[in-house]
Amino acid sequence: MKYLLLSIVFVLAFAKAGSAQSNSDQKAEELLKKVAQKFKSYDNLYFTYKGNFKNVKNSINTDIQGDATLSGQKYNVNYMGTTFLFDGNRQYVINREDEQVTISKPASEDDGITPSNILSFYEKGYTKKWDILQDVKGRKIQYVKLIPIKSDTDYKNVLLGIDKQSNHIYNVIITEKSGTVVTFTLKSLKVNEPLAKNTFRFDESDYPDFDIEQLD
Repeated sequence: MKYLLLSIVFVLAFAKAGSAQSNSDQKAEELLKKVAQKFKSYDNLYFTYKGNFKNVKNSINTDIQGDATLSGQKYNVNYMGTTFLFDGNRQYVINREDEQVTISKPASEDDGITPSNILSFYEKGYTKKWDILQDVKGRKIQYVKLIPIKSDTDYKNVLLGIDKQSNHIYNVIITEKSGTVVTFTLKSLKVNEPLAKNTFRFDESDYPDFDIEQLD
């Protein structure tokens, strides 16, 4: 679940800016404001992404891909073969391999990064620093580093790569204290597309042979 949530950070990791502590911090805040204004103007968005998990010490190097549809607080995210659906009230985790559905209330914002707080997750828990500018296939990608304020977090830092021309998030690079580096990169993005009425709706009749568990 943790990395499902991080998989959409690179598109929606923007929030209301706090007070700047230096000129570089101010630049980071201002850039994130531009990103926020751009995405908040959209009624909905659909994106595909690719990801990679790497830990040299543990010989881990795994590629993944997925997609997500978001509209306000609602989401429909496909991640490693599992669908995470939130209709504004309940979250539905649909595991097709195990033919199981779990239904629950969304996680509390105090539990970490969740789709319900994705617009503001780092507003309170991270400091923001201006980082490097890279040329990626002709695109100017400006990185902003997020550093956790609390010492008990799993994350050492998070790098947000922002396309300076479009003010869209290009990628996110999460470095954990364990040495694992998780990278998610945006492959495609569509905004304000007509959505099917059942995009964020769970219909039990679509899963006649599944074990459906109501957690609360």
